[in-house]
Amino acid sequence: MSLSATQEGVRGAERSTVFVSLLLLWLAGAGLRLTILAIPPVIPMIRADLGLGGTDVGILGGIPMALFALAAIPGSLLIARLGLLRTLVGGLMIIGLGSALRAVTGNALSLFGATVLMSFGIAILQPAMPAAVRLWQPRRIGLATAVFTNGMLLAETLPTALTTHHVLPMLGGNWRADLVFWSLPLALTALLVLMLAPRAEEPRGTTATSGWPNWRDSLIWKLGALFGVLNGTYYAANNFLPDLLISTGRGEAVGAALAALNGGQLPASFLLLFIAQRLEGRKWPYVASAVWMAMALAGLALTTTSTGAVLSAGLLGFAIGWGFILALTLPRLLRPQDVVRTSAAVYTVSYGCGMALSVICGAAWDWVGKPSMAFAPLTVCPFLLAGFALSLHLGRKA
Repeated sequence: MSLSATQEGVRGAERSTVFVSLLLLWLAGAGLRLTILAIPPVIPMIRADLGLGGTDVGILGGIPMALFALAAIPGSLLIARLGLLRTLVGGLMIIGLGSALRAVTGNALSLFGATVLMSFGIAILQPAMPAAVRLWQPRRIGLATAVFTNGMLLAETLPTALTTHHVLPMLGGNWRADLVFWSLPLALTALLVLMLAPRAEEPRGTTATSGWPNWRDSLIWKLGALFGVLNGTYYAANNFLPDLLISTGRGEAVGAALAALNGGQLPASFLLLFIAQRLEGRKWPYVASAVWMAMALAGLALTTTSTGAVLSAGLLGFAIGWGFILALTLPRLLRPQDVVRTSAAVYTVSYGCGMALSVICGAAWDWVGKPSMAFAPLTVCPFLLAGFALSLHLGRKA
């Protein structure tokens, strides 16, 4: 065999390894959101079957954020203890199992318990993804990050776009079978990761195993609150939008509105691929996100047509996606040695705020007795988003 043929064979094997690792990253990224967003399209059916109230719906939507908050710091430590591959496979299996168990629940308490298990798996998987990017594609970190983020965003769109008009009719309108259906890809992904993941050894000292966040650092609370406003608005809108539309006589628009809310993030992500670097260090893009968010929430409250609801939901998704993706660039404000522990603290504050907002929205519904009131607490979120962004010092750091 000639030298050129040997080199070509090596290059072919390398391309194959790159493709496989990127595929696994995309699938694992999808696993971060697929089962969470399987719930909103069937919430009205679950609520009727299990007798849930507005506060119950708020708790159901807030549980994932609560687990993300509680497990953010321990989750990063678990990777160092078990290793990346075991953490990835274990997290995917726990997500699939917890999601499937929701289908056999008979009351609110057991539904919450299964959701806690599912969310714990996601909390394990979430900090493992950046580690997998660094280990599997050290020379293509930007590309690999974009790939797993793309999988996450598309996974937010698929269940909301396909459940109402395709998956549920195929399964005889059974919400329990629907939840099992969306759990199956997690088991398949876990198997593929176990079989095909690169067996690269993580260098010592690259995973944070110690260090407690400095909770007196105001930056933790500002970043956490900013992320919390975006996360809380996103999850609350997904959980309460179906009942809002049904209560206002626009039930036929539930599937399209949820698809628009989640799919609206994709144009923002593609647009920011080209201009995010130019917007770095500027505050007006966050204010723009807040203005769009306010316009979208006003549209959901004031429009009376299905078309208006779908357009408003799409604008809300775009505004949240725009703000969230830009916020992902903010760790540059941190010192390199503080990135891991401070980011974990930001996750804790962020998802804690999101959980609280979801419960407050549900309580407002129960207090007044109208599903539309669940959106009343969200009207302050655009002002909070703009305020927190303006309070940050976003200038480039040396």
